[in-house]
Amino acid sequence: PVTDGSRELHSLCAQLEFLLQFDLKEKKSFFGQRKDYWDFLCQGLARRRQEHEGVRFVTSLDKLKTPLGRGRAFLRYCLVHRQLAESLQLCLLDPESLCEWYYARSPFLNPQRRAEILGSLYELDGVTFHLAL
Repeated sequence: PVTDGSRELHSLCAQLEFLLQFDLKEKKSFFGQRKDYWDFLCQGLARRRQEHEGVRFVTSLDKLKTPLGRGRAFLRYCLVHRQLAESLQLCLLDPESLCEWYYARSPFLNPQRRAEILGSLYELDGVTFHLAL
């Protein structure tokens, strides 16, 4: 199993975060806080499901104060529970939402690249992650 001490884990998480932030439009909350990929994921999942267990878990963690921290915790939760590909795919189903959150260079707006990314993420479902949540 992959654990917190794994060098590959840190590289994977950094790449996932880079991908989710690449060409992300700058948005602000009502109170002026910068939105991040966490907000995109929450909005996308809320449109597709009643409530995502990972979102509920992450929002229950009082120590997490920023969207970036919540996003990182959500990625870890999804890796442990083998839900990363499915969760991201749900967020990527709505082209209108994608255009609202990402500029044209985002690989999520390219159907072929999006399929390649999701295919790779579905392969991660076969990997066991033992991470501190």
